Amino acid sequence: MIDDSPEIQATQATASGLQPGGAGALETAPKAASRPRPETRPETKGEAKIDSKTEAKTDIKAEAKSESTAESTAEAETESRPDVPAEGAADGKPRSKAKGSRGTKSAGTGAAKGAKAAEKAANAAIEARVGHHFSDPSLLSTAFTHVSALKSAKKRGDSYQRLEFLGDHVLGLIVSDMLYRAFPSADEGELSKRLADLVRKESCADVAKSLGLLDDIKLGAVGAGAGARLRKSVLGDVCEAVIGAIFLDGGYTAAAGFVERNWTERMHKPRRPLRDPKTVLQEWAQGKGLPTPVYREVERTGPHHDPQFRVAVDLPGLEPAEGVGGSKRAAEKVAASVMIEREGVSGGSNDG
Repeated sequence: MIDDSPEIQATQATASGLQPGGAGALETAPKAASRPRPETRPETKGEAKIDSKTEAKTDIKAEAKSESTAESTAEAETESRPDVPAEGAADGKPRSKAKGSRGTKSAGTGAAKGAKAAEKAANAAIEARVGHHFSDPSLLSTAFTHVSALKSAKKRGDSYQRLEFLGDHVLGLIVSDMLYRAFPSADEGELSKRLADLVRKESCADVAKSLGLLDDIKLGAVGAGAGARLRKSVLGDVCEAVIGAIFLDGGYTAAAGFVERNWTERMHKPRRPLRDPKTVLQEWAQGKGLPTPVYREVERTGPHHDPQFRVAVDLPGLEPAEGVGGSKRAAEKVAASVMIEREGVSGGSNDG
């Protein structure tokens, strides 16, 4: 017998709604699914790797930018401070050229140009004094370079010695030609004596001194005191070297012009007597068939400690000639020179 009371029906209805396959479950599921929930989808392994790589790249770029900025700052500091080497240089030298190095190089170039300009001006002044413009300025520079000024003793050819050798012989040839033309009646012996007097070192030194070449000589470390003394001792050598340099640069004509300008007056007025005037007069008289000249004291004046003698020389057929000197011998030489000059006898002089 089925109990259809209201309590029993209510109890059955409740039980049927709790069963999974019941109609109540079907109606409840759609309502629960229709409510939106926040997405909490978990990250996959691929997405995690992409994000990690992106972050790593970002960090690397940031670090690289930071290092680049640091290097730029370091280079700027190095340029402003050339004495501080750049960091990371294994040999202590900066990786990039600093402004200080470029400045030093520019200063060195400027100093070199200044030295060349000064040398050019000095050479021009010497050329004006010697009367020859050099096509090859190195010849002029070598002519004034003493061996002590060379950096290496093995390069002696860069000193004036070779030019001196050449100039000595060029000078001898030119003076010989001058003497041959100036004294047509002189014999070989007289020409040789005149030549020896004109080309000796003392004569060459006088020419160099008259041209103001003393201070142009380039010496090495010989000391301040010995420098001037050494320059004086090599003046004659330098003069001959200049002649050799002019000969190489301009030929015989140029060298002859230099020698003629500086030796003609000396040739006609020797600095010292070539031979004793008394000897010259005696040889001339013998050549003319005359007796030996006779010297006689004409007058003596002045105090005893400082006398003055007047002496005359006599030769038959000639007017006497007189000379004055502090001694009889000196007065006799003057008298002989006066007669030699008056009679046109060559080979003697009263100079010295």
